[in-house]
Order: sequence, then structure tokens, then C-alpha cells
Amino acid sequence: MVEYIIAAAVGFVVGGFISYYLWDKALKKKKLKLISEAQAEGDVIKKDKILQAKEKFFQLKTDHERFINEKNQKINAQENRINQKESSINQRRDELHRKIKEFEITKNDNDVIRENLNNQIAVVEQKNEELAKLHRQQVEKLEVLSGMSADEAKSQLVESLKEEAKTEAMAFVNEIVEEAKQTANKEAKKVVVKSIQRVATETAIENAVTVFHIESDEIKGRIIGREGRNIRALEAATGVEIIVDDTPEAIVLSAFDPVRREIARLALHQLVTDGRIHPARIEEVVNKVKKQIEEEIIETGKRTTIDLGIHGMHPELVRLIGKMKYRSSYGQNLLQHSREVANLSAIMATELGLNPKKAKRAGLLHDIGKVPDDEPELPHAILGMKLAEKFKEKPDIVNAIGSHHDEAEMQTLLAPIVQVCDAISGARPGARREVVESYIKRLKDLEDLALSYPGVMKTYAIQAGRELRVIAGADKLSDQEAEQLSYDIAKRIQDEMTYPGQIKITVIREIRSVNYAK
Repeated sequence: MVEYIIAAAVGFVVGGFISYYLWDKALKKKKLKLISEAQAEGDVIKKDKILQAKEKFFQLKTDHERFINEKNQKINAQENRINQKESSINQRRDELHRKIKEFEITKNDNDVIRENLNNQIAVVEQKNEELAKLHRQQVEKLEVLSGMSADEAKSQLVESLKEEAKTEAMAFVNEIVEEAKQTANKEAKKVVVKSIQRVATETAIENAVTVFHIESDEIKGRIIGREGRNIRALEAATGVEIIVDDTPEAIVLSAFDPVRREIARLALHQLVTDGRIHPARIEEVVNKVKKQIEEEIIETGKRTTIDLGIHGMHPELVRLIGKMKYRSSYGQNLLQHSREVANLSAIMATELGLNPKKAKRAGLLHDIGKVPDDEPELPHAILGMKLAEKFKEKPDIVNAIGSHHDEAEMQTLLAPIVQVCDAISGARPGARREVVESYIKRLKDLEDLALSYPGVMKTYAIQAGRELRVIAGADKLSDQEAEQLSYDIAKRIQDEMTYPGQIKITVIREIRSVNYAK
């Protein structure tokens, strides 16, 4: 038993010794490995530091060399400037020395010349004294021979020369005036011919009807509606007479106002395309088309000013220019006429050495007074002048607009140019047709006459002026008053207007009641 214990103890001691030996050996090996790794890492760090130090040294060296080079360049540049200045100073010094020498030489020459001049002056003075003495002697002899003093002879000679000069001057002036008149007429004709040759426009004859084409005659019945309610609603909403006759695949829209005809045409097109045609839909479409036409008017005005190169114009004037598209003057489209006058004015102003841009602006706006519906008692030139002044146009343009029909005094050179170009545009063959203009004016006067009565909301002259429809509010007129109104209008038309045949006056009392089912 004791032996086993001793053997176990010995084994334990031997095992512990062996374990210690192995642990110590492993520890030393790990220590050596750590030392080796630390040395290797130290070498790497050392190399990095050395490399960084070298790079920094190289960078500092490069910066220093660049700095030195820049300094040297500046020094060299300064030396060059100094050398150039020294060279310039030397040149100026040499030039100054040369001029001093020349001045000294010139001074000596001048002294000699001055002495010679003094001698010559003395000789001339002596000769003048002798000449004056001889002149006095001759005058005394002439006075004795003529029996007149020198002053009397001089006065007589002056009067004779004055009369002769006056006669010759008057003849010369008359010749110049006559030549100036001939030249002015020739040059004026040349300017006008050049202006006309450079502008080519189409013959503009406006009609009072528009033909609306349809795919089949079946659509005519839908447009008329039950008992004609659709066509009556369309005529009331647009103020256009709609003529549905036997003409195949066509409906005629008749009205003197091109805006109304265009609204009616577009509304009909949308209604026929959509297929829904009834009074409520007609009113909705007509209101929508009116907004579209207003937008198109503004777009036309903008496009016109851009095409002509005119900028900075008030938006209201631009809108009125666009509205010219739907106005006519003696059958001539007002917008085309105004564009033609603008181009002619610019060309003529260029030929005369004036500002073509101002002339073009004045030419475009010269008939702007024909567009508004209000203030009809004013001549269109004066109304246009007021509009241009209201919207801040320049005074020379305002004067050109107001004086192109001699209703205001011409104060600038632009005014006669615009007047002449307006006459050229209107007087060329085929430009205007007075029959259409007088017809449209008669219809407009007819509508304005009815509108002057209180309670009247709208008036439409239809059937070529043979019928006048007057729309009044039901809350403003009773049935008896409507009857009296139709009589008063008819009586006033008979007394104040000239017209062929007879005119039918129809007064319509309109009342609307609107409610919504929710």
C-alpha cells in the first residue's frame, strides 16, 4: 500500500516537472514569437516613418524649389521692366537732346527771318504811304471832274448794286423753290413706290355669312329640334341667324359680326360632334366657346406683335389687336389692314431716315379705336388716341393715331407717314368694298338703337336686317311694357333710319329659374 502511494507521489512529481518543462518551453517559444513579431512590426513602422519623412522632405524640397523659381521669375521680370524703363529713359533723353539742338538751330534761323521780315515791313509801309497819297490825289481829281463828293458817289453805287443784287436773288430763289418742289414730288413718289413694292397683301373682302358643312341632312332635324326649340336656343345664345334650307349638307350662319358667326360655327361643330343637342347643352357649349374665342383673340394679338417685332405693349392693347381679326373696315379685314399699314409705315420711315419701330407701332395701332364697342359717339381716331394714351404709349405714337384722319393736329413726322400709308392700304384696287361696310354699319346702328332703351339686355339684327330681336329681363318689363317697347323702337326706326322694305321688331321677355335636386 505504501509502495503504491510512493509510486503515485513520484509519478505526480515527475508529471508536474514534465508539465512545468513543457509549459516553460511553450512560454519561451511564445515569447520569442512575440519578440519576433514586435521586431517585424517595428521594422515596418520604421520603414513607414522613414518613407513618410522622405516624402515630406521631397515635398518640402519641391515647394522650396518652386518658391525659389517663382522668386527668380519675379526678380527677372522686375529686372526686365527696369531694363525697359532704362532703355525708354535713354531714348527719351537722346530725343530731348536732339530736339534741343533742333530748337537752337531753328532759333537762329528765326532770328534771321525776323530781321528780313522787319526790313520788308518797313518797305511795305513806305509803299502804303505813297499809295495812300496817290489815292487822295486821284479822289480829289474825280470829285472835281464829277461834281460829287466821294461819299455821294459811294452811296449811289451801293444803291445801284443793291437793286441789281435783289433782282438776281429773287430770280435765283424762285428757281431754287421750283426745283425743290419738283425734287420733293419726285422723291415722295419714289418713297411711296418703294414702300408699295415691298409689301404684298391679299385682297381682303369679308362676307356676312358662314357656311357650316355637315355630313348628312339628317343632322339638320336634330339641330332644329322639336318644334324648333334647339335652333331658337342657338340663335338666342349666339345672336346669329341660322338658315336651314334645301342646300345639301350645309347650314348657313348669317350675322354681320364675325365674332358671333365664329362662336356659332364652333358651337355647332362641338354639338354635332358630341351628339347631344338640347337647349341646356347649347347654352353650356356656347359659353365654353366664348371663352375659347377670347383666348384665341389674346393669342392672335400676341402672335401679331411678335411677328412685327413689337414689344412692351399693354396686355389690353394686345387683346384689342387680336380682336381686329374679327372686325372689318369697308370689307377689308381690320387686322390685315393694320398689319399692312404697319409694314408700309416702317418702310417709309426707313426711307426717310426716321425710326421704323415707332412707325410700325403707330401703324399697327392707328385703327384701334374701331375695335371697342363702347363710346360710339367718338370718332375712331380720337377714341384710339385716348386708348393709346391711357395705356402709356409714347406721345408721338398717340398723336399719329389721333391725327391720321386730320381730327387732331399733326405734331410729329410720324403722323403724316401713318396717314399716307393708311390711304395707300385702303385705296389700292380690291382692298375695300363700301357696300358691305354700309350694310354692317346699318345693322350695328339698328342694334345700338334698341340697346339704348332701359331694361334691354341684348339685341340681335338677323335676316339681313329685316328682323330685330330684343331680349329684355322679365323683372324689368311687363307684358304691356314689352308691347310698348316694340312700338317705340319701330317708331324710332321709322323716324331716324333709312332702310329697304320693312323691319320686324320682336321683344322677348326672358326669365330664368334655377334650382338643384340633391
